[in-house]
Amino acid sequence: MITAEVCVNVTANNIQKNFTYLVPDRLKFLSAGWRVSVPFGRFKKIVGFVMSVREVEDSMTFEFELKEIFEAIDEESWFTPEMMSAARWMSEFYLCPLSQTMALFMPGRKGKKIAARFEKIYKPARAFEEKNFKKATAQLKLLKLLEERGELRTFEISEQKLSGAVKPLIEAGLIKVEERRILRDSYSKIKSVPRRFELTAEQTAAINTVEKFLTAREFQGFLLHGVTGSGKTQVYIELTKITRRMGRRVIILVPEIALTSQIVLHFKAYFSDVAVLHSRLSLQERSDAFHRIRNGEVGIVIGARSALFTPIDNVGLIVLDEEQDHSYKQENAPRYHARIVAEEFAKFHEAAIVFGSATPSLESFYRAKLGELILLKMPRRVLNNPLPLVECVDMRGELRAGNKEVLSRDLMELLKRTLSEKNQAIILLNRRGWSTIVMCRSCGVVFGCPDCGLPMTYHADGKLCCHRCEVELAPPEICPECGSRHIKFLGTGTEKLERALKNFFPNARVLRMDRDSTREKFGYKKILDAFAKHEADILFGTRMVAKGHDISGVTAVGVLNADSALNFSNFRAAEQCFELITQAAGRAGRADLPGKVIVQAYNVNAPAIKFGCAQDYEKFCAIEIPQRKEVFFPPFCRLVKLIVMSTKEDKAKTLAKEIVRAFRIEVVKNSVERQEIFGPIKAAIANLRGVFRFSVLIKSNNLSAVRNFLRAHGLHKRNDIQIDIDPSTTD
Repeated sequence: MITAEVCVNVTANNIQKNFTYLVPDRLKFLSAGWRVSVPFGRFKKIVGFVMSVREVEDSMTFEFELKEIFEAIDEESWFTPEMMSAARWMSEFYLCPLSQTMALFMPGRKGKKIAARFEKIYKPARAFEEKNFKKATAQLKLLKLLEERGELRTFEISEQKLSGAVKPLIEAGLIKVEERRILRDSYSKIKSVPRRFELTAEQTAAINTVEKFLTAREFQGFLLHGVTGSGKTQVYIELTKITRRMGRRVIILVPEIALTSQIVLHFKAYFSDVAVLHSRLSLQERSDAFHRIRNGEVGIVIGARSALFTPIDNVGLIVLDEEQDHSYKQENAPRYHARIVAEEFAKFHEAAIVFGSATPSLESFYRAKLGELILLKMPRRVLNNPLPLVECVDMRGELRAGNKEVLSRDLMELLKRTLSEKNQAIILLNRRGWSTIVMCRSCGVVFGCPDCGLPMTYHADGKLCCHRCEVELAPPEICPECGSRHIKFLGTGTEKLERALKNFFPNARVLRMDRDSTREKFGYKKILDAFAKHEADILFGTRMVAKGHDISGVTAVGVLNADSALNFSNFRAAEQCFELITQAAGRAGRADLPGKVIVQAYNVNAPAIKFGCAQDYEKFCAIEIPQRKEVFFPPFCRLVKLIVMSTKEDKAKTLAKEIVRAFRIEVVKNSVERQEIFGPIKAAIANLRGVFRFSVLIKSNNLSAVRNFLRAHGLHKRNDIQIDIDPSTTD
């Protein structure tokens, strides 16, 4: 008899083993990589992944009576050997069930078959003689049309009003019918033409350096550190040309869906075999993209972090644009970081990987300094255009001068001048909604989400919204704690900024781009396209307006509350503050016209503000890296965060304490490398829907030792513990 080891597609941490099933005779073709339907526990039918198949003696006995596989889901094996190896590696590295990492490689996590759509194609079957169709004019017209075009689709025949001629011509054997799969692709109509320019010396040097490793088919990582406007995208394109000429394939990752359309536009000027993948596409579109990739119709995959998990083979180049962006970290299980996974995939494929940014993560920059990555520098903008002039405004002085508006007087003047000159402006305010906090003035309580406890944001539609849980509530008229009616709406979000801009500049055309205004499928693209066509004068919004956009008419940028990120207890706060200022400033003056940037802050002497305004990455690193070393934070260690959960607060805290005590005894005392553990403390979300949560943080110079400890205690198999390797935050 034939048995199969099957990984069932369930997400529970305590199910981390494969299960043995009988393979019926009708499914003897099954091998590793097939998706199948199987019975499992209370599930009558569930998706599973065949990990291996073997033939055993009929007399062989098993601990339990084996159940049969119901059916194969696809017409062919779904997982390639490379996909299965990658999934196994991720499961081991991130200490999560294999089913979670296998599910990443499917358009839909549930793994069910997605129906394909087909259309009929009509083609000439043999030659015809015109004299035989003197009375059948419609048939003759259809035959001539097919002879001219080679093939016609059903709707094209209908448009010509020739549908009635089809059946007799098929019966006569003069035309034949084929079925072709309809491949849905929302980006298929994007057209572009190459721009004419000469590469800079820095671009050429970067391309030549990477090309050596592409030619040798040798893995190597590179950090492309180029200022905003230095032409990093063109470097990616030139490297893609080289890789495609070699017959190898390319993956291009961007952190934000908002950046996808622009980079696709650039690439489609040079390449036609492009597939796009991100979460805003329909399940059917993602499935069709997988089909094109699997069949070799696609040489270039572009998208957000999920674009890593496709059936692509023979990869020669992987690019992570804006590699520092925290969006590359997945916050729900499996909690992987695309930067780390992409590098491991590049090793699998013996490919080159390029991390590109104007503000690299300190981890990548430090690795480049150590020689682990080859540093490629592009310190000048193309055509030697100058970087914009950046000015910092101390908002404490504005308050002393009686200006209580969200816009400083200098920024107001800059916007007036920009509008009068018929140019465009971008304003960044990294807060959605109308008011960022609603509190009681009598007792000081801040109104939090009933599910997670985080402060709720007031929106212009009159509702309080939790931006984490998407819970919506009506704002209270009286304080639930003290009964006071003195409810205060504090802070400024993008909705309030929109009202202010329309009041100050009633004739200006303004566009808001944040998560609320871009909920529809291509909301990002519509807004950016309209702004690029100068259908609006001011574009404002959250961090998605700050990166990657190359719009020639923008000469002014305003950054509001630039130091707000510094108020959070996050060791990356200064780095993220510096990055946001530098990236936002980089949107100005990218063409012939000079750019001017106003940065508004209260803590104007903070190094992140000072060096961000100076756009001096090296000086910022010279301050920040020694501080990270002193307190033993990345890039000098790796972090592992545990969230211990229970419906009983004491139980969660006690378990967390036991973990900390065991780690100190078994790892800290016996390790040559530096190991530290902190906690437990209440997690940032201390109570989520009635579940108490405590955080434990591990800092380590030996990640393997930490993983071994977690495995030895079976912590990775517990559903009441979340393990996060390389977390984006520490609380």
